[in-house]
Amino acid sequence: METLQPLSDFFKAIEKDYRISITHIGIYAALLQFRADKGFINPVKAYRHEIMKIAKITGPVTYHKCIRELNEYGYITYSPKRNRNQRSIIYFPI
Repeated sequence: METLQPLSDFFKAIEKDYRISITHIGIYAALLQFRADKGFINPVKAYRHEIMKIAKITGPVTYHKCIRELNEYGYITYSPKRNRNQRSIIYFPI
């Protein structure tokens, strides 16, 4: 049950945030699943395609827009890597 707490906290936080769409929710849930698979580490390092596959998102532009907005809105801290051979770093609030 405690593994659902971050998702529950996210839903409480976005309850009145009109900026958040279903795509943002899908990406955030995918990030949480990816993090759970990695042993709940913080931060996680991930390639775009790893998160997109979990979130069922096919458009890289959509992915980048939503993950950038999640960062801007304060739900995550996203540190992108410009080199395709390096994973981006995603921090979750504690």
